[in-house]
Amino acid sequence: MAVVIPAYKAEKLIGEAVRSVLAQTYPDWEIWVVADDGEDYEDLLGRAGLADNRFHFLSSGRVGAGASRARNLALDRIQTPYVAILDADDRMKPRKLELAVAALAASSPIVSSALEVMDAGYNRLRLVGDGPDRVLSPGGYKFVNLSMDSMIVWDRRRCDARYDLNLTNMTDLELLMQLWRTAATVHHLGTPQHDYIKLPSSMSNGEGVTERMIASKKALLERLEKGQYRFAAPDAAEGLIAFLGLSLAAEAAYPLALKETPGLLFENHLEPMLRAYEAQVLAD
Repeated sequence: MAVVIPAYKAEKLIGEAVRSVLAQTYPDWEIWVVADDGEDYEDLLGRAGLADNRFHFLSSGRVGAGASRARNLALDRIQTPYVAILDADDRMKPRKLELAVAALAASSPIVSSALEVMDAGYNRLRLVGDGPDRVLSPGGYKFVNLSMDSMIVWDRRRCDARYDLNLTNMTDLELLMQLWRTAATVHHLGTPQHDYIKLPSSMSNGEGVTERMIASKKALLERLEKGQYRFAAPDAAEGLIAFLGLSLAAEAAYPLALKETPGLLFENHLEPMLRAYEAQVLAD
């Protein structure tokens, strides 16, 4: 199992991410840290007492070239059949890799996980995707995992892809859309196995974030409507088009909702719209 960690200005938080991998109950892993800021993360982690012969270090050779480029550098080099993505400011729960490997061996070629969404002080804000373990179709996936997709694990022998360098945001979902060309299902772990840390720079109302998110969602929607992706599952495009349409409507309404409810999480704003759509589909 290779765990890919892109790192940009990650000095303060990457230690927590790495410690979470060291604490895994599944021992057969390796970490690939890809610096995208010129930082020597091997030295930085070593000074914090974090050193292991399973650590590998790469550099994009640039500053701020983007997480997609950094992840692709690692994906082009790793030899393991399984790969997991971990952002430098997130953490894995101790059993995440153990449970993911078991699910990959028994079920779908992609494993996702419910999230514990936290603030920068590791205080819980909410859960996303919690509930029973289940197998999800691509068309229904985003109605469960409505926030953040960089917590997936996949079997590269059955589906593989690289990150799209043309998108500024939503690249995790776009990678899944590539994987779904050959993978018809996702095995979802309903007990949160991943800590998603919401930093001020990653909040939906952060500077420039909204504009980039909207542009990327529109780009993905246009691709789907043009039939650019040939999915293995028959309902994939329809469900993803519905989700992106609802998400764009939520983006348009979010500024006013945020004024009415300061601090409102975008997930809390979006989820009622998704549930209302699901209820309408069932009623029809």
